[in-house]
Amino acid sequence: MKLDDLLGEYYELEQQLADPDVHADQGRARALGKRYSQLTPIIAAYRELKQVESDIEAAKELAAEDSSFADEARQLEKTREELTDRLRVLLIPRDPADDKNLIMEVKAGEGGEESALFAGDLVRMYLRYAERQGWKTEIIDSTPSDLGGYKDITIAFKNRGTPEPGRGVWPQLKFEGGVHRVQRVPVTESQGRIHTSAAGVLVVPEAEEVEVEINDNDLRIDVFRSSGPGGQSVNTTDSAVRITHLPTGIVVSCQNEKSQLQNKEQAMRILRARLLAEAQASADAEAAAERRSQVRTVDRSERVRTYNFPENRISDHRVGYKAYNLDQVLDGELDGVLQALIDADTKERLEQAQS
Repeated sequence: MKLDDLLGEYYELEQQLADPDVHADQGRARALGKRYSQLTPIIAAYRELKQVESDIEAAKELAAEDSSFADEARQLEKTREELTDRLRVLLIPRDPADDKNLIMEVKAGEGGEESALFAGDLVRMYLRYAERQGWKTEIIDSTPSDLGGYKDITIAFKNRGTPEPGRGVWPQLKFEGGVHRVQRVPVTESQGRIHTSAAGVLVVPEAEEVEVEINDNDLRIDVFRSSGPGGQSVNTTDSAVRITHLPTGIVVSCQNEKSQLQNKEQAMRILRARLLAEAQASADAEAAAERRSQVRTVDRSERVRTYNFPENRISDHRVGYKAYNLDQVLDGELDGVLQALIDADTKERLEQAQS
């Protein structure tokens, strides 16, 4: 879409949002407001660019009489280049899920108790980062390990209000999925040897009920008793729920809530998110095949990151990022590594848009 068309759409949205009758329909008002907020940074950059171009012409005219204006014109031309680049990035097609909340699953891998402890470290890292961002979090389900880690845990990360473009939960955390590897001396190691273990992270955008249609006949629902660390039962009733989606084979379970109904609702919430993510992945794969494009730089399915404790080093293998502030990263200071992934993805999408 041309910028003039976007400008026209922006003015039309302003008029609609100023109409009191529009706000009688809250759903429509929210949709218009969401689109308006998406266009606002684009229009602001466009207006600034137009003003700079006008200033350049004026400076060049004045330079004929006063040479000092020639320097000003050159500075303004640099500003024009920067604004043009910013506008180019803003015009890249957005990820449809950018405004969505996110569901993250962290699972211990091979490595026994050490892997579960590392999964716990990852969970604390993400929760602290979320706190820094002002997001809301909710633990949907968890299975603790004996020493205080997690065998598996499912967490919802939620935006507060309407986030700025690119600053929401999904844009910031969507590349965290994959295998996270740790190298350190485990607390369970008596001879001080460095071990390597791993935990898996899965991230999917949270789906609204209207986005995913699930046929009850496609579900097999089993109930069982909740269990805690060591496998001991923590409930005397069959309140835990396991749901199998027969067409896809996806299995989800929930045991954190006290009632069977609550656990079923939470399990369905996870199932909807996984089904939406699977449908999106299929659509992305089909589109990629049609474009005959290469595999994306940021691949969520591979081993993605190494946390080396002896060297205080964190490495992201997808984009070559390396830093020696692992202690700070584990305390929730994830901005550097996340921005490296976002920049790599933006660069690749920009190249695709221009090809």
